[in-house]
Amino acid sequence: MVNENTCLRARIHGRVQGVFYRAWTEETARRLRLSGWVRNRRDGTVEALFCGPEEAVKEMLRLAASGPPAARVERIETTPADPPDSPGFRVLPTV
Repeated sequence: MVNENTCLRARIHGRVQGVFYRAWTEETARRLRLSGWVRNRRDGTVEALFCGPEEAVKEMLRLAASGPPAARVERIETTPADPPDSPGFRVLPTV
């Protein structure tokens, strides 16, 4: 069986902390059946790992460009990544 999953690490810049962004990301990623995680970074960005079918990952990135209502996303940088160690999507501690 061919693995058709895409895994991307995303760094989200803008007003993305203190605006429900991590919880919104967790809910949205679970709805799209993605694996991975999301966490705040001390530099004010949010970092996430999205892994799943390519179309679902693309949809997550499209939605993440807006985020929850109080967020103001300036840009998202992505890089290829390895899949997470465990299935499911979760919030990790700040780094």
